[in-house]
Amino acid sequence: MSGLSQDEVTRLRDRVDAAVTRDRLLAIAERLIAVPSPTGSAGAAADALAEILGEEGFAVDRPEAGHPAAPAVVARLDGKRPGKTLQFDGHLDTVHLPFVPFAVEGDRIRGSGSSDMKGGLAAAVEGMLAARDAGVLEAGSILLTAHDLHEAPWGFGLQFDQMLMDGIVGDAVLIPEPLCGHVPVAGRGQACWKITIRREGPPVHEVMRDPEAPRVIPVGAELVRRLHELDDRLAGQVDPVAGRSSVFVGQLHAGEIYNQDPPICWLEGTRRWVPGYDRHAVEAEFRGMLAELAAETGTTIEAEFQLVRDAFALDVNSTFVGVFQAARSAMDGEPLPTGPKAFVDDGNSVSALAGVPSITHGPLAGGQHTVEEWASIEDLMRVARLYALTAALYCPRG
Repeated sequence: MSGLSQDEVTRLRDRVDAAVTRDRLLAIAERLIAVPSPTGSAGAAADALAEILGEEGFAVDRPEAGHPAAPAVVARLDGKRPGKTLQFDGHLDTVHLPFVPFAVEGDRIRGSGSSDMKGGLAAAVEGMLAARDAGVLEAGSILLTAHDLHEAPWGFGLQFDQMLMDGIVGDAVLIPEPLCGHVPVAGRGQACWKITIRREGPPVHEVMRDPEAPRVIPVGAELVRRLHELDDRLAGQVDPVAGRSSVFVGQLHAGEIYNQDPPICWLEGTRRWVPGYDRHAVEAEFRGMLAELAAETGTTIEAEFQLVRDAFALDVNSTFVGVFQAARSAMDGEPLPTGPKAFVDDGNSVSALAGVPSITHGPLAGGQHTVEEWASIEDLMRVARLYALTAALYCPRG
């Protein structure tokens, strides 16, 4: 799929291998991880990345993309002639947990974002630098982008979505989230919802309540029952790779004391759907069920339905997948198997909003969304080599 002979691919691989520098990669990772950057407040981390790229001689753009508190970072490595643009994209924000500083422990880095996903982003930056130093980008370009507002429930990917809608996107995208055992080719869309059920009047003692007034807790219980019925029906919506559509109830709350009749009950959960289903139709069905229950019970039912990401599907026969697998085979002797994307990430947005292929592939890592994040140093170097070689094979195809 690369259009080159095996000997030519091997020579490119060897040049990339020689250009990837462990110390430089670790220095980039340390500078990114050393800056606390909870979602919504990743401006200082973006500044640090812009400084790194500027020191390496790159012109850096800082589009606000709807988030002036933390402008995004955009840089480009151009080849010797026109061709395809391969985008390396990563988010700089971390979940809202206590900050853990950067550290090296044996063959691992640790610290906030080392796994999700400043470590992977550092590897992508090193991949671009290695492609430059090795002189393997004969044509086309590498577009490096980094941004805030990735993590839900604080950001929902809004800054990257705006970048895509503004045309900041390549012909294909690599995303170094910590998934390395297979190529994810399908994934479910996800929305978070919060439903509030209300009756008129204040909270009252149970013996003083109006017997004709609606009771929000039984209405909430009935809603849970109907949501479970919906989930049973959704079991018939199955993608052979991504799994099944679902609705999930994770929380139900009401009242302040055991013998009070409360005026409010609220529930929270998720709705997920497989590729091929329209997210607007999914939301309309959900809201229609709530309107029906409100009319039956004399309550007011309101819903926040927040899209996290749409569903994702990747054409395994695309040129980009073939080139990525050729690079992987040149490095490790065999291509990766295909499988599902269990989580949602920016690749879902690339698919839904830009219509270009994306592959999520990052380092061997763990502890995502905890204070025990880590990433393998050797695997970070592998990712850097793989990204550089994929660019070398893909970008000249324009």
